[in-house]
Amino acid sequence: MNARLPPLGTLLAFEAAAQFDSFASAAKHLHVTPAAISQQMHTLESHLDLLLFTRSKAGVKLTRAGESYLVFVKSALDKLRIGQKHLTQFSDLDVL
Repeated sequence: MNARLPPLGTLLAFEAAAQFDSFASAAKHLHVTPAAISQQMHTLESHLDLLLFTRSKAGVKLTRAGESYLVFVKSALDKLRIGQKHLTQFSDLDVL
């Protein structure tokens, strides 16, 4: 397993795919193609050297490793979203 963090885009794609149990639905949600989501998941799984989803014609399902990782990914992304909302208090002070 790689000690470096994976690209942020792979984590956003992972969160969406896990939420919808579908690469196609995740793609629609993120305004990208299903192939882009599939590639992001391949990149993330290669980075972690773990299978995060089982794939079938019916969609995708998280593996046990995927379920465990999702808890941490959601927590981290939620913290980033809260931080971004917090920045609105500075919008009138530090605009470009």
